[in-house]
Amino acid sequence: MPTTSHPIAVFAADVLPRNRPSLYPEPFASRMAGRTKRVLGDLFGLRTFGVNLTRLEPGAVSALRHAHSRQDEFIHVLEGRPALHTEAGLTRLAPGMCAGFAAGSGNAHHLINDTDEVVVYLEIGDRSSGDQAGYPDDDLRADLVDGRWVFSHKDGRPY
Repeated sequence: MPTTSHPIAVFAADVLPRNRPSLYPEPFASRMAGRTKRVLGDLFGLRTFGVNLTRLEPGAVSALRHAHSRQDEFIHVLEGRPALHTEAGLTRLAPGMCAGFAAGSGNAHHLINDTDEVVVYLEIGDRSSGDQAGYPDDDLRADLVDGRWVFSHKDGRPY
């Protein structure tokens, strides 16, 4: 019988939040105030894709608006009514709604909690080697190198 150091099942809301609120360098990290991620995929030892249970307080955003070169992303709203900001503009989401962002599409996106209620959603993305994330609204670029995000200015200077 196989042995594992990973749990069989958990209540997602009971998983401790990620210690570091954001991987972004400053001045971007502080813009993620009000966002809490519970990293579920890592808890189970998943290596091919990640799963996060994310909570946005009123006024918070999910991330800087971004698009991935190699990573597909998917979100499913569980609570609240965030605004999804994409290249097409703003779309109001509600519990039960989902959205997906194909790798290489250039469809930069993020969620904005512009309401007075908490937003909770699942985010799922693959962990494609060599992925790059572009941020059209900010002087930022991210490259996935050896499983870690390396951030630089758009001209290549490191942060």
